[in-house]
Amino acid sequence: MKKALEYIINSIVESPKEVEITEEESDGIINFTIKVAPSDMGRIIGKNGKIIRGIRNVIKIPAIKQNKKINITLFETPAQ
Repeated sequence: MKKALEYIINSIVESPKEVEITEEESDGIINFTIKVAPSDMGRIIGKNGKIIRGIRNVIKIPAIKQNKKINITLFETPAQ
């Protein structure tokens, strides 16, 4: 699931070298934290959150097959 998420995120952003995805699992819930460049945050969220919602729906499919739940959060770094 992490590789699929990395592929999707790297395809959307302008600076894929700054993408960091961390994965933590506890109690059958997999938590993904996505960290991107501040200039790419709008691309990931999309208008009214449509892009991130779509990403969550796509990644949810393999999680359901493995009987696990996922949580995808965006980590926002403060602008300097």
